[in-house]
Amino acid sequence: MRRLLACLTTAATVTATVVIAAPAVASPPTPPSASTAATELATLTVKTEGTTTGYSRDKFPHWHNVSGTCDTREEVLKRDGTGVTVDSACQPTAGKWTSVYDGVVITDSSDVDIDHIVPLAEAWKSGASTWTTAKREEFANNLTISQLIAVSASSNRSKGDRDPASWQPTNVSIHCIYARYWISVKYTYKLSLQSAEKTALQSMLDAC
Repeated sequence: MRRLLACLTTAATVTATVVIAAPAVASPPTPPSASTAATELATLTVKTEGTTTGYSRDKFPHWHNVSGTCDTREEVLKRDGTGVTVDSACQPTAGKWTSVYDGVVITDSSDVDIDHIVPLAEAWKSGASTWTTAKREEFANNLTISQLIAVSASSNRSKGDRDPASWQPTNVSIHCIYARYWISVKYTYKLSLQSAEKTALQSMLDAC
């Protein structure tokens, strides 16, 4: 499969999952290199984070139709899984997904969450509150950059809406690429970041 997330740490077994060592995984589009990410990070506006006043997930229409009967979630499930087969409604009937956040391997698609690398509420507080609904829909469904990833439901819910200053994957081997993912999204959409968030991202890049 594609590129560099080969050294996954072992995670605790959870319901409907099996943990294995160093599985082959698929992942989002490759983000810019660490050096480019550092340059991009330096250009982002650092400011006090906004509030969630007025925020609603409904203001970021997501999981829209992408191709045929497949919506965005289903496209990510196909992309990020191995051996994925789907039915006529594009629902997975078989497959395996490696959650790179925690090293868990999942064999039931209902136990997979599609995480927004930069959470919708985080985007709202960082500038998306002023966007049009169409731009927020694009952001919530963007498959061309590293904004969407299939992960375990438990890791996604642990993350919630937090930025890297307060949450990082338990699998430390992906901290470098996670920072690159995050920076790429914020740079693409010219979103701001907090001082502590920038410091955390720089520290993660230092591990590259």
